[in-house]
Amino acid sequence: MSLPRLQPQDMCFPNLAGAGDWGIKGYQKRGGYEGLKALLQTAPKDHIEKLKQSSLRGRGGAGFPTGMKWSFMPQPAPDKPLTKPSYLVCNADEGEPGTCKDRDILRFDPHTLVEGMIVGCYCLNAKVGYIYVRGEYYDESSRLNQAIQEAYKAGFLGKNILGTGVDVDVHVHLGAGAYICGEETALLESLEGKKGQPRLKPPFPAGFGLYGCPTTINNVETIAQVPPILKNPLEWFTRWGRPGNSGTKIFSISGSVKNPINVEAPMSIPLRELIEEYAGGVTGGWSNLQAIIPGGSSTPMLNAEQSARVLMDFDALKAEGTGLGTAAIVVMNKQIDLLRVMTRISHFYHHESCGQCTPCREGVGWVHRLMERLSAGEGTPAELDQLYALTKKIEGRTICAFADGAMWPVQGTLKHFRNLLESRLNKGEAA
Repeated sequence: MSLPRLQPQDMCFPNLAGAGDWGIKGYQKRGGYEGLKALLQTAPKDHIEKLKQSSLRGRGGAGFPTGMKWSFMPQPAPDKPLTKPSYLVCNADEGEPGTCKDRDILRFDPHTLVEGMIVGCYCLNAKVGYIYVRGEYYDESSRLNQAIQEAYKAGFLGKNILGTGVDVDVHVHLGAGAYICGEETALLESLEGKKGQPRLKPPFPAGFGLYGCPTTINNVETIAQVPPILKNPLEWFTRWGRPGNSGTKIFSISGSVKNPINVEAPMSIPLRELIEEYAGGVTGGWSNLQAIIPGGSSTPMLNAEQSARVLMDFDALKAEGTGLGTAAIVVMNKQIDLLRVMTRISHFYHHESCGQCTPCREGVGWVHRLMERLSAGEGTPAELDQLYALTKKIEGRTICAFADGAMWPVQGTLKHFRNLLESRLNKGEAA
């Protein structure tokens, strides 16, 4: 049984396709900023508790519960005022191959993020918020800046917002195109004007973040979903998805499909339904499917049998040995040279390693070179085992999760399509 398509009143991003006005007038016509004053007059702890009950999990890839993350931030008390300012930082770096959801939010519905930053700053006792945008997103950042200026002129940003006594300023910072700056602590380093390299944790950003002050970092989609969750009854959001995987999600579907698309759909929707109902189906039919990357290039791929039955949520994909990630679905039919694709992905991670940790700096390049040789039919079957052993010696041995994400696609290739590599090696020996 197919899940019903979301209606505009069910969506957090009703203008995701860009059919309407992306400016403040269009946003207000769709209900934007309505009820903002009431949100700024409700106790932050009540908002955070509702976010916990909503089961909203980070939409940037990690899937950490948002309400719990926000509860880690220090709150002032009558007898213990805060000695440092707090910050909310939005991660709009979006460098994951296959992922383009935040781009459409910034282009076609930027005020959803602006309102989310206002409410988020209030909940976290932050007077200043920063939006770190991928440097290549020039048009997107331009629209976002225009939306911020519109919000200032309308009295939704600045001092004493709508007479509530709440002060919030929001600034846009353009990155320089480094994938590693999507890692939250590398993002903070870059925001401070330093080289974008991950920090050791602990200390965690909630205690020692931007400029050494309490900081929360969340993805564009996560922050933008906060106001509609808080404005509506809890059931408005939790009616979609399985327990612990509630709400709606933007899925980026690309590759061997008839209609590549960014679409907001219910969580826990079957992957096959998502592709056939929203993306026009696999090119050449479902029987022509070879594999699917379910959550951006760093998530291990699914084979055709898994793809036919898996649900698109955090827990279901974890049970299949992969992850929801950014929900960037890359479909590969049987006409695609899968080994060439995975070798290209290995090259990407080799290029983007920041070089801080030796296992990543040396190991990711080693893995890429092995993938190049093996996929070209050069090498020996013993090197396939060596390749897998190498990925396990790199995974989990670095400061951040970049190396893990670089190894998982290779592990997925060896798990599901080792036969393709063996066939290439046999052809190479015959030649």
